[in-house]
Amino acid sequence: MLRAIHFPPIASPTFYAFRISLVPAFCFSSFPSYSLLKLSTFSPFHPFFKTLSPSRPSLPSLTLRQAFPMVGHPHLRPSASFNSESSSGDSREILVQHLLVKEDDQKLLLELQQRIAGGEDLSDLAVEYSICPSKEEGGMLGWVRKGQMVPEFEEAAFSAPLNKVVKCKTNYGWHLLQVLSEREESLLKDIQPEEFHAKMQDPSFIEEAQLIDVREPDEVSQASLPGFQVLPLRQFGSWGPEITSKLDPMKDTYVMCHHGMRSLQVAKWLQTQGFRKVFNLSGGIHAYATKVDPSVPTY
Repeated sequence: MLRAIHFPPIASPTFYAFRISLVPAFCFSSFPSYSLLKLSTFSPFHPFFKTLSPSRPSLPSLTLRQAFPMVGHPHLRPSASFNSESSSGDSREILVQHLLVKEDDQKLLLELQQRIAGGEDLSDLAVEYSICPSKEEGGMLGWVRKGQMVPEFEEAAFSAPLNKVVKCKTNYGWHLLQVLSEREESLLKDIQPEEFHAKMQDPSFIEEAQLIDVREPDEVSQASLPGFQVLPLRQFGSWGPEITSKLDPMKDTYVMCHHGMRSLQVAKWLQTQGFRKVFNLSGGIHAYATKVDPSVPTY
């Protein structure tokens, strides 16, 4: 049964997430005391996700794992590219919940299967019996795509009929999993300054696209581009929970910062919030100024 718990509230961006090409555990500097972790809905450790290895230096303060807890987990797979289009041939993302029991706990596994067959809800049983930290969210793992999970779990999840509870075994024990919904995989990619500049020459582009600048106000005062809505990352607590009312997830969305790192993390977070096409300005406004428009100040 699909319930409110299956659609958790907004998770914070200090980011990648799962859902999603996943990046290593970055940190953001100088965040306010507002707890982004409270907005996050995924539990910090999902042992059947593949390993991520660090590829960028860390910044002080809030970690990426706090924003996207599945990111940085020792069993998540690293992404070699910022482009998150699927190369597996299956362009679906699926919304999955599960519960996990020990491999030798066959009696409990059978009991849980019988209770589910009798009409009990998997998420309720996960809260009570699962040994995965996702039990705190009723076993909810969120939207996932191929390449993020260990093979046994992935094969079972992507072949499972919608809403049917299926069983699979991994090195971590026995899983009872349920696919609650599916959707076409969203797009996340870098856009080069030259291509973005060409788009900016079309007045209709600025009117139709959603342009987000995640730099701080003092940075924007030094250099800016027309058409961008300023959503400072340090003020995430004020705009993050309302992002889908501020912006349309169905529209093409472009994100910019100074050098392209903060914007990448926010772009990945937007993808987890259901934004279908998200573009990160590669190199940020600095690259834009140095490569295509010297009239834009650098700082």
